[in-house]
This record gives sequence, structure tokens and C-alpha cells, in this order.
Amino acid sequence: MTELVRTDAHEGPVFVAAEDALYFTTRGGSVRRLHDGNVSDVPAEVVRANGMTLDHDGSLLICQQGSFDEPAAIRRYADGVTTTVVDSWHGLPLNSPNDVVVKSDGTIWFTDPSYGFLQGFRPEPQLGDYVYRFDPDSGSLDVVADAFDKPNGLAFSPDESVLYVGDSEGPHHILAFDVLVGRRLGPPRLFAVISPGYPDGIKVDAEGRVYSTCASGIQVFGPLGDLLGEIDLPGAVHFAFADGALLITADDAIWRKELEPWFAPAD
Repeated sequence: MTELVRTDAHEGPVFVAAEDALYFTTRGGSVRRLHDGNVSDVPAEVVRANGMTLDHDGSLLICQQGSFDEPAAIRRYADGVTTTVVDSWHGLPLNSPNDVVVKSDGTIWFTDPSYGFLQGFRPEPQLGDYVYRFDPDSGSLDVVADAFDKPNGLAFSPDESVLYVGDSEGPHHILAFDVLVGRRLGPPRLFAVISPGYPDGIKVDAEGRVYSTCASGIQVFGPLGDLLGEIDLPGAVHFAFADGALLITADDAIWRKELEPWFAPAD
């Protein structure tokens, strides 16, 4: 494992191959960029940025947790301009979006736990701690899952037939949902229990292995939920795939971990 840089790197890591750069968010909620060992600020107008992902057009989708004065929202940053994608459900304000993914059909799926209220920078929630699907074409926002204490990281299987969602309170587990007709979720089923700690960042590789942060680092599970191995890095918060490696944010540094062949299951 290689330490790339010492910096405030908390959440939302997104690797942009065309730039050979990693975008990430800080503990204070700003957006920054790592390129060639140098960290620079990204002038995205976002209040308490958290999770991020790339949309199909290359723009950056950012979970804005908001404040007492600014709404919680999914925001889009492109070409120096920041716009709001969605900030309410049937007129009720979102809580504090945590993580976001984009499906191949262009729909935006995100988790919205009430951490902003619990941490003292958002008003009392008017909505539950839900997982949402937003359709940019129709402008509709739908609740697709409500089986969580605090929904956090989420990721699709390679064929997008399954959505994995971590719960970072209560049971500390990852649930799996079959994706029905491409837009609805079936009943939840237990995929894995995270120990020590709880699931935060979640990603799935091309072979269907599910990666999740935990208190001791990053755990990797097979598609059936069997634990294949673990990266030892206490303090790991989130990560991104990049050229056969993981780029890991750990609050005070960004690390690079090559992937092969450590995840092979033991005999």
C-alpha cells in the first residue's frame, strides 16, 4: 500500500481516467482534486458535500448535505457551473444525501439518512431515511427502499440486477435488493454483516465482488456474501477503482492499494 498524499480526504472519491485525477470531499464538505501529487480546490458551489459520482456526460454529481439555511440536494458540477438536480420529495425537503450512483439508463439513485439533523446542522427531518431513484427525463423522484436505520453507501451489481445498500447504524449490515423492471426494488435480503464497525463506502467490481469499508479497512465479499479478504487500513472511509487499484480516502490521507491477487479466497 502506498500513501499518495497527506490531506483532508473524507468522502466521495471519484477517479476520472481522462484527467488521471481523483476528486474527493473533505470533512468540512468542500470538493478537492488530486492530480500528479498535488491537491487543489474545486470551485463547486456546494454546502457540506459528501458522496459523489460521475454522470454519463462527465459532470460531477454531488450529495449536498445542506445546512439550516441551504437545502439538502443532489447538485451537478460541470464547466465551472453548479446546479441543483433535486432537493425535495413531494414538496418535502431532503434530509442530507450521503451517497449517489447513476444507472446505465441515466437514472440517479441516492441514500438520504438524517445525519444532518443528528449532527446539528440540519432541521428536524420531514422524511424518513430512504433510498431514492430520480429520473432526469421525467423529473420524478421515487422512494425505492425504506428498510434502513441510516442508509449509506450503495452500488449496483455489474448487470444492474441487484442494488447493494449499507446501513451504518443499528444492524451494521449490507442489504441486497433485486432491481425489478429496471426501476423498482424487490424485498431486501441480508447480504453481509460488517464487523468491526459499519459499512460506509461500497463499490462492486466487474466480477461482482462487493467492497465495503469497515473499522479495520476494506472488506471484500463474493457475489453470495462470502468474505474473500480484507485490506488492512483503519480509518478508511471510502474508495474508488483506478487502473487496477483502489484509491482510498482515510480522513488524513489518500492511499493506493493494488488489487491483485490478495482477494483470492483461501483454500
